[in-house]
Amino acid sequence: MNTFLSKMKGGAQPPPRMSMSEIFYSFFGGFLGIGICAFLSRNFFEPKDLVLIIGSMGASAVLVYGTVKSPLAQPRNLIGGHVISGLVGVFWFQILPDNIVLASALAVSFAIAAMGLSKTLHPPGGATALIAVIGGDKIHNLGFLYPFVPAGAGALVLLIVALITNNLVPARKYPEYWL
Repeated sequence: MNTFLSKMKGGAQPPPRMSMSEIFYSFFGGFLGIGICAFLSRNFFEPKDLVLIIGSMGASAVLVYGTVKSPLAQPRNLIGGHVISGLVGVFWFQILPDNIVLASALAVSFAIAAMGLSKTLHPPGGATALIAVIGGDKIHNLGFLYPFVPAGAGALVLLIVALITNNLVPARKYPEYWL
């Protein structure tokens, strides 16, 4: 038991703070990426009873603009993580529409497993799966379109902005790899 509890002490040194230029370009990318998704959603998607922006996009923005070298921020993970998790979330909501508690737990846990198996681990994908279950009528009415619009299309907008903004800086290179 002591060995188990001693693991919780940590011990590694925390990472250094980001430089001011890294903070600025992360801010700039996040502002543009989320701003474009919100603008497109409000003006083009919502009038057609669709959405382009969901909560998990905020977490993806942190990864693709703030941790550009992370494996979790690479294009395969960004797009694949959202689409796969969206599919899993919609599946579990449709199987268990009257048991949101169980559907939520199964959606997130199966999304983690599916992303792990497909080498597309992207932590915001867990939120994408959960939103498919708890998102309300507007999300539920999308059915199996949800993994592609808003989840996949929103991630694609973030990716396009990341390709531009992250490569404006000589010290940054994005992506590290595609597949």
